[in-house]
Amino acid sequence: MKIAKGALSWILVSLFIAILCLFFFLYEIRKNVFLSTIFLFISNIFFLLTIFFITFFRDPDRKIGKGVVAAADGKIRDISKLEDKDIGKCVCISTFMNIYNVHVNRMPFDGIIESIEHITGSHIPAFSKESDKNERVVSIIDTKIGKIKIIQIAGTLARRIVPYVSKREMHKKGERIGIIRLGSRVDVYLPSGKIKKVCVGLGDRVIAGEDCIAEIYD
Repeated sequence: MKIAKGALSWILVSLFIAILCLFFFLYEIRKNVFLSTIFLFISNIFFLLTIFFITFFRDPDRKIGKGVVAAADGKIRDISKLEDKDIGKCVCISTFMNIYNVHVNRMPFDGIIESIEHITGSHIPAFSKESDKNERVVSIIDTKIGKIKIIQIAGTLARRIVPYVSKREMHKKGERIGIIRLGSRVDVYLPSGKIKKVCVGLGDRVIAGEDCIAEIYD
């Protein structure tokens, strides 16, 4: 199983603590039953945490879909038309990621990273409307259909957004662009005039890099 970039240290630290506590359990089992029981309990907790991290930080390869693809795994929570200061008239498609989703985000379309900005903020649950004030990373991509915007939003548990890309880099559709740790939301802003059809509806579950969220005019 492939592990997300930068996540191996989390797994190894948790596994090390689990093994260390197991060693102390075996060492103390004949000397102090109460203390050995505590070590066994802690060891089990960290073994479970290790399994959780391995599952959470999985990063499977994907078969890249057609059109504009989903930037995140999860459920479509909002589709709205709006006027954005960077994109102009656009369609915003929001995907909410639960704790069990793959949290590596992907490029929705071929393009060059025009800008990338980290904005500090609160940690309101990502499915809430007030989460627009949360900590987030805003990336503007220059593509053949014009500028598109990706906003990676931290949630209550997700306290860190880790970008994999940098300004002025060219990236292909479906390439990994970053990870949000422990549950969150990703918004994709697409220029209305270039979108032929939105291919998802509220409540649909999508897979990053694979599922088409919008068709473009040729």
